[in-house]
Amino acid sequence: MAAKTNGADRQTGIQVIARAGEILRLLAKTERGTTLRSLADATSLPRSTVHRIVVALAGENLVVWDPERGVAELGLGLVSLALSRRQRLRDAVRPYLEALMRRVDETVDLVVLRGETVVFVDQVMAHQLLVVSAIGAVLPVHCTACGKALLAALPPEDVERTLPQELRVYTPHTITDRAQLRHELALVRSSRLAFDRDEHTVGVSAVGAVIRNAWGEVAAVTIPVPTQRFTGREEELGDALLATCDELNDVLLRV
Repeated sequence: MAAKTNGADRQTGIQVIARAGEILRLLAKTERGTTLRSLADATSLPRSTVHRIVVALAGENLVVWDPERGVAELGLGLVSLALSRRQRLRDAVRPYLEALMRRVDETVDLVVLRGETVVFVDQVMAHQLLVVSAIGAVLPVHCTACGKALLAALPPEDVERTLPQELRVYTPHTITDRAQLRHELALVRSSRLAFDRDEHTVGVSAVGAVIRNAWGEVAAVTIPVPTQRFTGREEELGDALLATCDELNDVLLRV
């Protein structure tokens, strides 16, 4: 009888982990959190079950739970786990980000894809301070230079599965038409450079390109610049970025 109980307990534990994983994946698709009702509807679980799982995840710092608003979002604990997994990548890339920052005198970011969003895993700040993001920040994939560079690196059939159902408007320049975005991604694949011209934040533009290691893992290096400084420097910044990414691709093959 005891063996049966232990087996049942193990099965219950596996089910709880699977449900927690499903909830975390749903939260990864949103920037501003999700209500318990939405999570319950998406998982077909009772709200009481979702509530227990969310509270447990919050206790591990994997979720931020706001009981007053009834909203949950990913916590910094999960970001820390993701960052630690990429520590080797960061260590190898960091000197090249620093060299690129000195070359262009602009902030340089290292970004990876996470679901329908991008997460910033390293940053080298320039003297000309530009606060757009920080390590651990999460931004949309469809209207950022790093996001478009990472989308373009995917097989075309995976792009639609990665994009959010609705391409949210952030500025008057945000691309919200999927056909237009697909056309731009084709240009990115050809030129290896992705651009954000006031698409996510008015007054901020950026250029991004991808790097790959020997295992096929992909990250993006991006240079965000105030639009007034960016205009007229696109070619200079793009050339410097591609030169750095070419160096990094050679180095990462040996890491």
